[in-house]
Amino acid sequence: MKHSPINMLIVDDEPDIEPLFLQNFKREIQEGECRFHFAFSGEEAMSYLSSMEPLDLVLIISDINMPRMTGLELLQTVKSDFPDLKMMMFTAYNNQKYREIAMKMKADGFIAKPIDFDELKRAINSIVSTN
Repeated sequence: MKHSPINMLIVDDEPDIEPLFLQNFKREIQEGECRFHFAFSGEEAMSYLSSMEPLDLVLIISDINMPRMTGLELLQTVKSDFPDLKMMMFTAYNNQKYREIAMKMKADGFIAKPIDFDELKRAINSIVSTN
């Protein structure tokens, strides 16, 4: 039986994140295992979330360091407005400090940049399987 794809929203202010994810998940996308949506700011992510009917997103993966609305602010809003939505954080800066803050704020996972895509795939599978 074919299961529905894992719908994920990737939030990062660096546009080069999109081709990076699409290349590293090429097989999974082709096999219908996952679908990616991209937002390039916290505000764009919130706009995307508010427009979804019904909410079919399984996981948000967000950078922490973004201008205007940070990933931590997005995390706080998502956990408040969409408590069942899983959210994972990534960052290249002060990893341990941000990891502790993100986990206190109920992030479902944390990964450092540069992204190890094998590690990310394991983390996604772990988070999604607890759904």
